[in-house]
Amino acid sequence: MDQETAGVKGELDRQRAEDDSEPGFAILSRRGHLRELDGRLRSWLGCERLPESVESIAELLEGAGFQPRGSGDLWERQGQVLRVGERPMDDGARLVWMQRMDDAGTRIQRRIRYLGLASHDLRGSLANVRSYAALLLNGRIPLEAKARRGLETILRNTDKALSFAQDFFDASRADLGMLACERERQSLEPLLAAAVERHLELAGGASVALGLELPERPLPEVEVDGGRVQHAVEAFIRHHLLRAQAGEQLRVRVLPEGAWVRVEVRRDGIPLTQAEMALAFAREERAFQEKKLEDALRLTLARQEVEALGGAVDVSSDAGGTTLSLTLPIALANSASVQV
Repeated sequence: MDQETAGVKGELDRQRAEDDSEPGFAILSRRGHLRELDGRLRSWLGCERLPESVESIAELLEGAGFQPRGSGDLWERQGQVLRVGERPMDDGARLVWMQRMDDAGTRIQRRIRYLGLASHDLRGSLANVRSYAALLLNGRIPLEAKARRGLETILRNTDKALSFAQDFFDASRADLGMLACERERQSLEPLLAAAVERHLELAGGASVALGLELPERPLPEVEVDGGRVQHAVEAFIRHHLLRAQAGEQLRVRVLPEGAWVRVEVRRDGIPLTQAEMALAFAREERAFQEKKLEDALRLTLARQEVEALGGAVDVSSDAGGTTLSLTLPIALANSASVQV
């Protein structure tokens, strides 16, 4: 078999292995010689090639770490489940088949595990680049002005890439309903103040005013993941800053509404169109339309984060500007503070 033919066969095997809806087949001869008919069995068993001969299919599965599940035809290894069967052929050989039977929960867990590995590898490499750039910029090593500017550019872009990677993997986990949230009873005021503080320099550079407006009475507490809420508010601020014109104003304000608290990020200026509002939280549609993913990803993740905390997001506009908002439930009173 030449290299080109081998490459085509290998690609077909990989494509077949990825199709979990179809069984994989092999022939086990009377003398125990095993011949695979497609690439699925190798993929599911986790081996580069099958043994040339086995006494039985049970021996093959046990050698790959699978154990029988009950007395039926199911075999399991670390949550991966195969249905296995065989059929006699005219020459005394047996046609062996295996089919993936992973349930939805198992598939999600495997996907989450895969995303964790990908996140670790990508973020680890980027973090190393950032560390070395920061090390060279600490002032201990003399640098020419051009080299310093280059390292500062590397540092900024690495920070941007790390932030984007975190958002991408978080959004992917949220798509599977597995976004991690650590709830804690707290006030929104320090979270909102930090979100505004982090963007004052960026707003100033764009000649856009940015401020925080709080009601006179104390804010009610919420039981939320503070990092998730702050990220969502920052995503709203960044979205507005990307569209703001010099001289416009951004305001972050809080409005308690019964059992809920509403956080609004308002841009006083040219409002979004109806079409833009309809796609504000549509990640893929906006990415294809704008040829950019970053802002669309941030807003979508903001929606996913707020919804994971039991809240909701909204966008509205009027002649004076556009408002992005999130609503969160107010924390219930502690049992110790309830008067009988």
